[in-house]
Amino acid sequence: MLNLYRTEDKILKEIDEITDGCWINMVNPSYHEVAEIADEFGIDEADIMAALDDEESSRIELEDGYTLILIDIPSVEVRHDKNRHTTVPLGMLITQSAIITVCTVETPILSDFINKRIKDFSTKKKMRFIYQIFARTISLYQSTLRSIDKMRTDIEERVGNDTTDIDLIDLHELESTLVYFATSLNANSGVLNRLTRYTRLEQYPDDQELLDDLIVENRQAIEMTSIYRDILNGTRELISSIIDSKLNNVMKYLTAITLVMAIPTIISGLYGMNVNSAGMPFAGSPYGFGIVCLLTLVVCVISLVILKRKRML
Repeated sequence: MLNLYRTEDKILKEIDEITDGCWINMVNPSYHEVAEIADEFGIDEADIMAALDDEESSRIELEDGYTLILIDIPSVEVRHDKNRHTTVPLGMLITQSAIITVCTVETPILSDFINKRIKDFSTKKKMRFIYQIFARTISLYQSTLRSIDKMRTDIEERVGNDTTDIDLIDLHELESTLVYFATSLNANSGVLNRLTRYTRLEQYPDDQELLDDLIVENRQAIEMTSIYRDILNGTRELISSIIDSKLNNVMKYLTAITLVMAIPTIISGLYGMNVNSAGMPFAGSPYGFGIVCLLTLVVCVISLVILKRKRML
C-alpha cells in the first residue's frame, strides 16, 4: 500500500501525485510499488526492501542523492495464540524533494501523523519530521514498557494463590520482549549518535536541541528496559520457587500419609503369618481383633502427632 501526503498551511492532506515536500508512506508495498518509487527518485530497490526484512538492523547510510535511516519500532505479533510485543524495522529515506517511510505493518507511530495528532508537523521539514518519528517511537517504547510492567504486576499479585505454569510462560514471553526491546533500543541509540555527526543533512536551529533530547529519552528507555528485565527475572524466580515449594509440601504430605498407612499394613501382615497363634498377643482372647485394631489406631494417632510436631503435616 502506498499513500501520498503533504502539509499545506500546517494541515496534512492526502494528495494524488508526487510533489516537492511530500511524504510517501509505504506499508508492506508490492514489488511494483517499490520499483516505481525507486525509479522515481533514483533509489536502490534494496534500500527500500531493507525495511521489509525483519532481520535488518538499525543503521544510517548516506547514498548519492538520498539518505537511508533504518530503525526498529515496537509492534505486536501473535505468539502462542496471544498478542505479544516485538519489534519491526521502519525505513526512512530522505531525498531532495520527498521523504519516504517503509514498514511491513501499519504502526501507531505514523498513524499519529496521518490522524493529525502531532503539533508543529511539516512534511517539508524533513529532519524535523525524522526526529518527530523518533520521538513517537521512543514514546511508544516507554508506554509499552509500562504496560509490560503492569502485566508483570498482575502476575505477581497472584503469587501464592492461583499461580500456574501459564504464568511462567507469560513471564518468559515478557522477558523475551524485553530482550528484543533492549537490542533494538541500543541499535537505535547508535543511529541517533551518528546523526549528531552528519552535516550533510539539512537541519533547522531547533533540530539539534530536539536530537539531544531524543538521545536522553532513548537512554532512559534503555534503562527502563534493563530495570524491568531485572525485576521480571526476580518475579519469575519467585514464582518458580513458590511452585517448587508447593510441590515439596505435597510430597511431604504424601510421605507422611504413607508412613502412617504403613503401620496397619505391618501389623496386619505380622498377624497374617502362618505361625502358632499361642505366640501372638491377644490371639486367644475373644476381643483380640478389636484390641489389635484399637492399639493400631492409637499407634497411628501417636505417629500423626509426632509428624505434626515435625511439621511433616
